[in-house]
Amino acid sequence: MFVANHISWSDIHALNGLIPLRFIAKSEIKNWPVFGYLVSKANTLFIDRNKRQDAKRTIDIAQKSLQAGDNLCFFPEGTTTDGTEIRPFKSSLIQAAILAGATVWPVAIRYPNADGSINTQVAYAGETTLVESMQQILLQKQPTVELHFLMPISPAEYANMDRRELTLHIEGLIRNKLDL
Repeated sequence: MFVANHISWSDIHALNGLIPLRFIAKSEIKNWPVFGYLVSKANTLFIDRNKRQDAKRTIDIAQKSLQAGDNLCFFPEGTTTDGTEIRPFKSSLIQAAILAGATVWPVAIRYPNADGSINTQVAYAGETTLVESMQQILLQKQPTVELHFLMPISPAEYANMDRRELTLHIEGLIRNKLDL
């Protein structure tokens, strides 16, 4: 299971360009023009965040998917940021990795400018619309993404952690890597 901070819709393409992944995403994305169709065809596992009981269904499916050998990825912040912060990680979906005995691979995502500062123009966050975000990215000469694959965490390493402890551990690793 790959677990990453989330800045933009482009995070998905950057990650999937390196590793074939099945993503876990909020159900609202199914209704987005073009992207909704594409992510549905990519075998995305959708979670309805308005229904508390949907977390159990999603965890069950994710556990089975991990046990079948799928590479799953999700963004535990539950939203995007402009890259200058990380919001607290939600822990429920980490339970699927624990139940499946899956290795957890933290990924720190960063979009730097040429001078090393954070490129907030890549972000799909706040009041920015999807179209505006796409335009902002397309107008840049050479936007860069850094994907930092941190040391994987084996089931033996997290054996004495519950999902909250494991989630806080992953969040801390990503925060430290990004210096946030």
